Amino acid sequence: MQTQSATASATIAPETTPTSGAVATLQALIAEGVDTIFGYPGGAIIPIYDALYDFKEQLHHVLVRHEQGGIHAAQGYARSSGRVGVVFATSGPGATNLVTGLADAQIDSTPLVCITGQVFASLLGTDAFQETDIINITTPVTKWNYQVTDANEIPEVLAKAFYIARSGRPGPVLIDITKNAQIQQFDFAGYMPCQHIRSYRPKPIVRNEYVEQAAALINQAKKPFIIWGQGVMLGGAEQEFKTFVEKSGIPAAWTILGVDALPTDHPLNVGMLGMHGNYGPNVLTNECDVLIAIGMRFDDRVTGRLDKYAKQAQIIHLDIDPTEIGKNVPTAVPVWGDCKETLPLLTALVEEKQHTAWRQHFDEFRDKEVEAVIQNELFPTSEELTMGEVIQQLNELTGGNAIVVTDVGQHQMVACRYTKFNQSRSNITSGGLGTMGFSLPAAIGAKFGAPDRTVVAIIGDGGVQMTIQELGTIMQTGVNVKIIILNNQFLGMVRQWQELFNDRRYSFVDIASPDYVQVAKGYYIAGQRVSERAALREALRTMLEHDGSYLLEVMVTKENNIFPMVPQGCSVAEIRLK
Repeated sequence: MQTQSATASATIAPETTPTSGAVATLQALIAEGVDTIFGYPGGAIIPIYDALYDFKEQLHHVLVRHEQGGIHAAQGYARSSGRVGVVFATSGPGATNLVTGLADAQIDSTPLVCITGQVFASLLGTDAFQETDIINITTPVTKWNYQVTDANEIPEVLAKAFYIARSGRPGPVLIDITKNAQIQQFDFAGYMPCQHIRSYRPKPIVRNEYVEQAAALINQAKKPFIIWGQGVMLGGAEQEFKTFVEKSGIPAAWTILGVDALPTDHPLNVGMLGMHGNYGPNVLTNECDVLIAIGMRFDDRVTGRLDKYAKQAQIIHLDIDPTEIGKNVPTAVPVWGDCKETLPLLTALVEEKQHTAWRQHFDEFRDKEVEAVIQNELFPTSEELTMGEVIQQLNELTGGNAIVVTDVGQHQMVACRYTKFNQSRSNITSGGLGTMGFSLPAAIGAKFGAPDRTVVAIIGDGGVQMTIQELGTIMQTGVNVKIIILNNQFLGMVRQWQELFNDRRYSFVDIASPDYVQVAKGYYIAGQRVSERAALREALRTMLEHDGSYLLEVMVTKENNIFPMVPQGCSVAEIRLK
């Protein structure tokens, strides 16, 4: 019996292969479908990079110029492709240079797996060279993190990392692997993707009674209003969302991360919410009777003063993350679940309507905004160029089919307000964290994630100087990214606030710039500078048609302000047109 039992055990025991932790790490990435890694080598991660030498055919490594550039590139890759972005960095400063990107990815729900090297386990806690406690440092800005000190853990830990990063509400995961674990040989039984973690429920159970309550409210409403965010795209529910909007006939407005879930020119797309959003969607938020929020989190830039936000409305909130429901705004009906599942259930129950008179109110506010703001921004009569007309010309030349990656500031608001989008995963920006320096590396990553699409980075003269070294990544890889620097010779958004709320006391916002065209030339990137309206369209055409990356610096008016604007501390209904 003992012999039979031993024989049976030997039969079912999985075959193992002596493997190093470093090789097992790379095999895990391949098993998860990873094809691109953004990274920067260093002492504590050398074993993984040594193993990578033998995986050049399966894994494309992009050598960035700074780890922050690497993680922003991974974010751009994830956002354009819908896949998990992967980053490598060494210990100490290499790992801490990831923190801003982790925070950005956490608040914007971007799936990342960051693998950092760490000192030998025997040296942990000794203040060894390039040792930092990256686990405690990154705990607040990751969805999950874990330190591996034994190679036997690597397959299971990385399987969990990818599962957690991409499932439910996505987010960044950091796995810290000590150098001894990378070197260590162990019996590798093969990689098994993770499908379940006992203590982790990525999707709440959909409760049909809440869907029914939501449908009843919507069917009774006279002035219903849909506001949507990035959750629609994260759930892959663009078509389900469009079907719901069209059947219900309800006007719908977007947050900046959700803009491209519905084509810009769709008749029920009434524009942008929030501080620099469109006039009608903000004012009429406080006049609707039912507010349907889908895949958004009622961020303060969307709501303005919470004690004056949509107090007259019954609020229905569809979200995959139950902690977001009721967190900032009281909710009448919580619809928990993935909107790809909940929207079809809701659509089946809502009545087909037009809401013609209610939609007319949005048109009336739109007309006022065009006259007061939009006409002058897109078709100015002044001698100086405006940011808006650059976007308008870009729209005409790209047909709304480009991926547009923006940085943070005035140019970001202008680009989000005026860029035309025909398909999802086309607008990539730093939303919740507002990270200056995001655009250039994120555009590089976006192009690797969507190589067949035109990628345009739109950056201010402040943000571009924070990560300008990533021009070196473009130079070395040959990646084709179009770069537009909208140069107003100011830190424009801060200057606007100082003008409006600090009596024009311009405190350290007058920023000097190098000759960007010459800087680009030093990296073997073509470019030109434009300051005249007559030359703008041809310059944009030259940029788009150029075979390879191209940098276009556009000199725009120095003290133009972005309106409409909801002043801080005010209600969305107190939005200003000037």
